[in-house]
Amino acid sequence: MLDLKNPTTQQAAMEAFFFGYQAFTAKADEMLARRGLSRVHQRILFFVAKYPGLSVKQLLGYLGVTKQALSLPLRQLQEMHLVNSVAGEDDKRKRLLGITAEGAKLEQALRREQAKLLQRAFAEAGEAAVEGWLRVNQALGSSHQTGTNND
Repeated sequence: MLDLKNPTTQQAAMEAFFFGYQAFTAKADEMLARRGLSRVHQRILFFVAKYPGLSVKQLLGYLGVTKQALSLPLRQLQEMHLVNSVAGEDDKRKRLLGITAEGAKLEQALRREQAKLLQRAFAEAGEAAVEGWLRVNQALGSSHQTGTNND
């Protein structure tokens, strides 16, 4: 196991993570910018596509943002006819989100570019490294969701 108390190792791990994330988001950011959108819009599209009928409250939980932070980008996606919102059957105050055909097309194009990049990196790194990478990212996500950071 790497000793992250060692500043050199810590720096190398963080730099690899930062550069990896930069590479992962670069093409998608470029595609989004052409439409006047940003990474937050992609995150919204991703979860709305993955969970049709998602409530705004559920989306807030997935994104980890406030209602105020979500309001503008969600409204922009709706105005661009990429996401739609309908009243819930059981509670008309509850807004359920869906992705439009155009929104699905954009979300799939963004995901396809990122999947190609991951596929190349996974092929280069090998199965054991990919399994480790998945475990590390799941642990990071889990610690974020539960609010633990295990200092």
